[in-house]
Amino acid sequence: MFNVCPGCGEYSDDKQVITKSGGTFAVCEACNYQHPFKRLPLLVVTGASGTGKTTVALRLPTVVTDCVCMESDILWQDVFNKPEEDFKTYRNLWLRVAKNIAQSDRPVALIGSSTPGQFEKCAESRYFSKIHYLALVCNEAELVKRLKARPSWRSSGSEESLEKMVNFNQWLIENAAKTRPVMTLLDTSDQTIDETVADTKSWIERSLRAF
Repeated sequence: MFNVCPGCGEYSDDKQVITKSGGTFAVCEACNYQHPFKRLPLLVVTGASGTGKTTVALRLPTVVTDCVCMESDILWQDVFNKPEEDFKTYRNLWLRVAKNIAQSDRPVALIGSSTPGQFEKCAESRYFSKIHYLALVCNEAELVKRLKARPSWRSSGSEESLEKMVNFNQWLIENAAKTRPVMTLLDTSDQTIDETVADTKSWIERSLRAF
């Protein structure tokens, strides 16, 4: 219960965060208690369906030892399907999970579709030193080929789904350098899974060294 103040017991997720000699502290707005905590970076791997996110999410924990790699879909429920709020409730939930994991001195790499700005507008984002983004992308022909090859139960080959994923993939390509923070692009069109996993691992290591 990281958000419960050890000083007075009040709950808040939007405490003031200060850094001073001795570390970083979350300051309770009710009693001014300063709770020390580890402020680590958050790594986000995004991309359209078909670019390799799920496979990367399954493989990364076997090769990455410096952080906890998690697929963001594992907590998804229909109650979070609120595009009108830009999925803020769901993003904030994941930030809370990652923040608590970070208290064991382990940053989190979160793999799942998202865009810069969604996490940053959440109160919980203040507990991270920085949020880094890697976007897996693919050329349109290869993306459509991959989605159509999926099992029918996933409905990935429907016209509606194909259009949605193609558009999102193109948006990532066109806007990677414009978003705040910017996204690093990784084109998986001609890569093997091993190559995509290796490149994602390298990006994680570079991002953590920058911390």
